[in-house]
Amino acid sequence: MGSAMFGYDSAFIGGTMSLPSFKNRFHLNSTNQAELAALKANIVSTFQAGCFFGVILCYFVTERIGRRWPLMICGAIFNIGAVLQLVSTGKVGLIYGGRALTGLAVGASSMIVPVYISESCPPAIRGRLIGIFEIFLQFFQIFGFWVNYGVNIHISPKSDAQWHIPFALQLIPGSLLVICMFFQPESPRWLLNANRVDEARKVLQRLRGLPEGHEYLTWEVNTVLTQIEEESLQGAKKGFVAKLREIALPQNRVRLLLGIALMFIQNMSGINALNYFSPSIFGAIGFTGTSVGLLATGIFGIVKASATAIFMIWGIDKLGRRLSLLIGSSGASIALFYIGGYTHISGSFEHIATGSGKTPAGYAAIAMIYIFSVFYAMSWNGIPWIFCAEVFPMGIRSVCLVFTTCAQWLGQFIIVYSTPYMMKDIKSGTFFLFGSSVIFGLVFSWLLVPETKGFSLEEMDILFTRKGLAYTWRRQAEQHIHENRASGIPRALSITEKDTEVRIEKV
Repeated sequence: MGSAMFGYDSAFIGGTMSLPSFKNRFHLNSTNQAELAALKANIVSTFQAGCFFGVILCYFVTERIGRRWPLMICGAIFNIGAVLQLVSTGKVGLIYGGRALTGLAVGASSMIVPVYISESCPPAIRGRLIGIFEIFLQFFQIFGFWVNYGVNIHISPKSDAQWHIPFALQLIPGSLLVICMFFQPESPRWLLNANRVDEARKVLQRLRGLPEGHEYLTWEVNTVLTQIEEESLQGAKKGFVAKLREIALPQNRVRLLLGIALMFIQNMSGINALNYFSPSIFGAIGFTGTSVGLLATGIFGIVKASATAIFMIWGIDKLGRRLSLLIGSSGASIALFYIGGYTHISGSFEHIATGSGKTPAGYAAIAMIYIFSVFYAMSWNGIPWIFCAEVFPMGIRSVCLVFTTCAQWLGQFIIVYSTPYMMKDIKSGTFFLFGSSVIFGLVFSWLLVPETKGFSLEEMDILFTRKGLAYTWRRQAEQHIHENRASGIPRALSITEKDTEVRIEKV
């Protein structure tokens, strides 16, 4: 439900701002283009600003009281923000305030949920389960896109209910998050870090479906406790400043910088320009009219969500993180450059009102948006989140995720705030900028992003102390682990799916 809040809020607002009833109530029809661009940028970006500060605030809470209760608090704050937007009839200030509060909740939950999942599941399925976070996000984006199309078709533009319904539906995921987390256990790794070992054993027994005293449970608890002890000796359980010193160590600094870079590149791909302003973008290609734009936006949501679900369920742990980034970046950049080239040659930005996009080349540009979404779904959509959730040592994981998640929301803020202005001023150059950013992401991934598939949370240190270019790191790490095993040193690395199945079959 945390991802549902994220997904719905990132999808519905752009379409809702294009509804006739919303434009009438907030007097957008009488606003000039410069003022309209500023208003759209402000309404959307206050959400990202709230997300940024939500990440920072939640760090100090989750360190003290765990993961479970903060998620319930996030759901409650999200609902308060939704109510403020719902009662904001004609008052844009309440929209700003409500968007900031919902952003506060989404920002906090976007950091907590991947951590909660990664700390609760075995390495063999960690990528897949974190991928479910992304799948839920995508399917609630579909819901947000199509809600606007539905109310535009079926509810009179003279009725405030047309724009009230999309805002009111925010209450569903917020309420469900509070209810569902009430029945969920605390993170077992957080419990072990808090020296609540007996509670952690019971939680792991419940999550793994194994009997008390099973060898796998004993191995898992001992592995985490060993790492906690090592981190304690290194000062990882000291204060915030001590953790910053720990982050400054070379193997940790590399991980943090990679995570921040991946989050920024994800946003520079232009995906959030499409998520928040897709009706305007389809109009810029030449497909005008509220219903046409909302319909094309809804199809975009379905394509992106379907591709994400297929990849996260069947592809993420087969292709791995690195190869997926390389393939996805290649396809996404081609699509973006075509859209930029088409809008530049056709001049569709200058002739929006004429419906100039309804030509074979224009339909191809629409298809390229959908093709972009497929390649983005298999690469930059979920992998930056998965990478950041799985690579940091437990003693500094929360601090590192504050930095990477803040980078995510800062990147989003920059893109969603600047997109209306870019579309007004540089027009087709917007897509060339996004395409160039994806090309940069391709080169960056090939040179610097290692494959992390199958490595346990506790032994990423082995991978990130390797030398040379990133594509050699995994081979070096596996050789190092093999040598340790040959010397009788236990290998806490890589619980494969086969290993997990064997252990469960022994029950």
